[in-house]
Amino acid sequence: MAQSSDELIKREIADNLGTVKENYTLRVFPSGSNKDQELFSHGGLTFGVSGVTYGSCDAAWCSSESWIDGNDGNEYPIKPILALEGTNALNTGSGGNAQYQRFHHALGAVRNGVVGVYYLRRGRQKIRPELHAMSVAASSIEGTPYIVTDDLDLVGKIVSRAENQSELLEITGDALQKSSKVFKDYFDQLFGDWTTFARKRSTVLIGDTAIKHAGRMKRNFTDSSQRAGHIAVGEMYLTKYLFPDFKIDYLWPRMSRNDVADLDYRKSTDKEWALLRSEPNVRIVTRDEIGGLEMELRNTLSKISNDPLKGSALTAYKEIANVIQIGLEAGKYTIELD
Repeated sequence: MAQSSDELIKREIADNLGTVKENYTLRVFPSGSNKDQELFSHGGLTFGVSGVTYGSCDAAWCSSESWIDGNDGNEYPIKPILALEGTNALNTGSGGNAQYQRFHHALGAVRNGVVGVYYLRRGRQKIRPELHAMSVAASSIEGTPYIVTDDLDLVGKIVSRAENQSELLEITGDALQKSSKVFKDYFDQLFGDWTTFARKRSTVLIGDTAIKHAGRMKRNFTDSSQRAGHIAVGEMYLTKYLFPDFKIDYLWPRMSRNDVADLDYRKSTDKEWALLRSEPNVRIVTRDEIGGLEMELRNTLSKISNDPLKGSALTAYKEIANVIQIGLEAGKYTIELD
């Protein structure tokens, strides 16, 4: 039987970097274990900030020093040095949005002052340039290095330098410089200006706000067979770190204000929904908050609010999304949210 992506990554880490490196021990759990979903301070591989938890990581290197957990403010006897989330997405045909969906897993560690790594195992696909830009922005904003890489040797070097702050900053700084160049070359070649880039990403830049619109529907978050929570969180952080100087309005035209209120109630303990609702400078916006939107368009959006985006529903949504995009850019529509 073929190894799962999770099992493959964990085995590769242990085989290539070992379970002990320098003065650090590797914390990793067998594939299928739920232990990684527990907080790091409780023996797991999940990090939180002020009671909001992020996705679980695959591995972490730890020292015997004490550590203050940003989730509860308490001191614990084991300190995480580097937290890694890994994926085999580059070998499974994931050349697009799927790569962004796990970015937030190691972000929880970064926001706790722990070096974060999003490791994408080398394969047929390439790492999306936008992921490199996200890592650079996240490192700058959070004040702790977040590295996106397909090079496991680099991870080993970072762990080896962890005790020497200047060497650690040198090697992570070099990696972030390379990431910055990857994105700049891509941006300059295909876009050249941020307005064009934003438009290609279904985003409108108005003043100090970036409005990202997407076809989310309520059932995406209530049907366990769908992974819209992961997708929506990935898109949120993609937008936030691609446009780090902007506030983010995350616009879901197919949803109503009541839909979001109901999800606030029904998903009150859901990790991904909590991230969407608590992220600083990010607001969830629905069709009810689009000032000036014609009633005919509102009614059509309501009619297709529960339909999968295919066939006539997809055609209708794309047409309205384009109208909304143009209307926001021209100032015909506004976002009206208290």
